[in-house]
Amino acid sequence: MTHVRTAIAAIAMLLVGVVVGCSTTAEVVPGWPSAEAERTVPKPAEPLRWPLTGLDAPSGEAIARRVVSVKIENSPAARPQSGLQQADVVYETIAEGGISRFNAMFHSQSPDPIGPVRSARLSDITIVPQYGALFVFSGGSDSVDSAVARAKLENLSQDAGVSKPYYRSRERSAPHNLYLHLEEARAEAGRRNMSLTADPKPLAFDRSLPAVTEGQQVTEIDIPFSTANRVTWRFDEASGAYLRWNNGNVHNDALAGKQLSARNVVVIWARYIPQSRDKVGSATYDIELAGSGRMSLFRDGQRFDGTWEATKDAPPVFKAADGTQVKLGPGNTWYQVVATDVNITMQ
Repeated sequence: MTHVRTAIAAIAMLLVGVVVGCSTTAEVVPGWPSAEAERTVPKPAEPLRWPLTGLDAPSGEAIARRVVSVKIENSPAARPQSGLQQADVVYETIAEGGISRFNAMFHSQSPDPIGPVRSARLSDITIVPQYGALFVFSGGSDSVDSAVARAKLENLSQDAGVSKPYYRSRERSAPHNLYLHLEEARAEAGRRNMSLTADPKPLAFDRSLPAVTEGQQVTEIDIPFSTANRVTWRFDEASGAYLRWNNGNVHNDALAGKQLSARNVVVIWARYIPQSRDKVGSATYDIELAGSGRMSLFRDGQRFDGTWEATKDAPPVFKAADGTQVKLGPGNTWYQVVATDVNITMQ
């Protein structure tokens, strides 16, 4: 009997072990491999954009070509000019007698022809290096020619014997009839061992439309450069650009076949310093465009006030009163450089 009880106890213990063994939970192995580093998604490549307009560019090779700075006349006999509408950036400053003159920067477009091409001024000694540009002009006073030489500006001055890129139009009388083939100017620069590539410092752009702020809306800007040159810009809502009038007349571009327009109009107040006077007493000015001063930027029908800052080798940067950067709208820009005592009017 004792043996029977012992056998039964042994069988019972064996059954308990089997049940316990069967109830043990199996280890679950996840199907995903263990991560050794955080998974990242490649960042999309930044689109290529022209540095002076902020618009899409076709290639890095196109962006790397050198800016060409062309001096263009703005006397009544010079209007309508050719090619101004295709310039990325245009500076307008006062020359002798209150007549203005343009320094136009060509980079993203190559209009043909460009002109009328006229003589350099002292302000160009500051403007041209800010864009690392090849300088194209025709003539200048002895003091200006000497200043260009001292500044070592690579240039294709027509009066200094560079003739291949230029021609005289039979439709106008001299000196208002000198025109430039831009691509031939680039080729001529190459023949003279001048650099054809550069890395222009980009202007600052904001592709989004600024929020409409009460009191900043401006649809018309009147800029009295002098008694001989009054400029008006009117905002065209359909195109988002400003249209230009000169002394009350529509200002057209003969090559584009339409009224001049600008995506951005920037009024820059700068110091005009008389350097010499011509036979009739008109002053030749140097203009302080490396430094800082007051500015008003007009884009998208609004005004943004602040200051401009520029160095000898970089174009202007704009800042609001709180120190934040004021940015341009993508497109062409006209700098209207006026004396510090000039008052503009707005509507």
